[in-house]
Amino acid sequence: MLSVAVVGSGPSGVYTAQALLQQSLVPDVRVHVLDRLPTPYGLVRYGVAPDHEKIKSLQNSLRAVLEDDRVTFVGNVGVGGAEGVTPARLAELYHAVVYCVGASADRALAVPGESLPGSYSATRFVSWYSAHPDVGADPFVLDARSAVVIGVGNVAVDVARILARGADELRATDVPRAALSALEDSRVREVHIAGRRGPSQARFTTKELRELGALPGARVVVDPAELALDPAYAAPDGLPGALPLPAVVRRNLEVLRGWSAAGEPTAAGAGRRIRLRFFLRPVELLERDGRVAGVRFARTAPDSGGGVRDTGAYEDIEAQLVLRAVGYRGVELPGLPFDPVRGTVPHTAGRVLRDGAPAPGEYVAGWIKRGPTGVIGSNRSCAKETVASLLEDAASLRCRPAADDPLAVLRECGLRPVEWSGWLSIERAEAELGRSLGRGPVKIPDWPGLLAAARGSDR
Repeated sequence: MLSVAVVGSGPSGVYTAQALLQQSLVPDVRVHVLDRLPTPYGLVRYGVAPDHEKIKSLQNSLRAVLEDDRVTFVGNVGVGGAEGVTPARLAELYHAVVYCVGASADRALAVPGESLPGSYSATRFVSWYSAHPDVGADPFVLDARSAVVIGVGNVAVDVARILARGADELRATDVPRAALSALEDSRVREVHIAGRRGPSQARFTTKELRELGALPGARVVVDPAELALDPAYAAPDGLPGALPLPAVVRRNLEVLRGWSAAGEPTAAGAGRRIRLRFFLRPVELLERDGRVAGVRFARTAPDSGGGVRDTGAYEDIEAQLVLRAVGYRGVELPGLPFDPVRGTVPHTAGRVLRDGAPAPGEYVAGWIKRGPTGVIGSNRSCAKETVASLLEDAASLRCRPAADDPLAVLRECGLRPVEWSGWLSIERAEAELGRSLGRGPVKIPDWPGLLAAARGSDR
């Protein structure tokens, strides 16, 4: 039998387990999927917006893999931290270990005032309304009237949409009680989404963009002058001598063109406003009474090389809440090699490199392997490449020592793994919580509650 540990139960980890199950070269494989959290599914549970039910339904296909008899879910087991198990110890317990730990840190703006109260990463805001147990009850929207979201990707659009969406529309989702209550009391009436480049270089998809325009009680406002600065906006079929615009860019520009033509909503029917802003580079977060009070932007314009240049002009936008959504970054896992520039683990086709040479039995897949790029489905081909390398090494891996019962060893080390039955108990507890509130399943947002539910205890 080939014993494999997969660290991380998000899409990349589960796709790695699935690739191991579907191959025929090594039929007698046993897979333990480890996770620091007592819950599976990673960013599908804690990163996908609650109103994106179709994407969240991906949990059903991930569930089918984790319920396979050859797979064991092992939650509540940290790897690399002071209270968990080290990579060196895992290498003693399994023939092979595949690290699928994602990119859990957010990129900083590196501007003055970024650490002011009221300034957060979009990652933290998403974790808050997704009930991630590490976050707690941050008062994100209390007393804020205007919010600025810095970034023009899908995460930026997600958080802006949640801020602008009415709490009644989120009541049917699994948003935790505290977040739903805060959003219900929110005074935010204006949400600015700002990017330093033009609309043709924005990273959001057309589907995400259109969802902003479909929000009841909210209007999207776009400045036609900012759109006109983008050469691709003036020539939507492509500039002479240049490559044709990608289809998604053409569709996005068409959506933006329609919004800019609509103009400003009247005061009587405005409701919440979402302002899409372009060619604005953040240079400072402004302070008042010890909190963030706005963002100072440098105005930019297209340069001759496809980038942007500063124009020398500045614009201040008032905001009591600032969310940065400028990308993710991998975090070093103690005991594994790490490239701090790329934010990834050095590897060759998924084989971890130590001092330039493949480390026997150690592999990576997902964002910690390739960086935070691609969509959820990109993890499938990434996992298959890594598993192909692992299978090429299978003959030598079988000769490595491995524990007969790794879970027993983990328990002897003082860890308390949550297995699949514990996760099912959490699901039942969340369903019961939702019924008590007159809603569907509602997520338990804290560690004590999750662990108590996993062990069948009263919360």
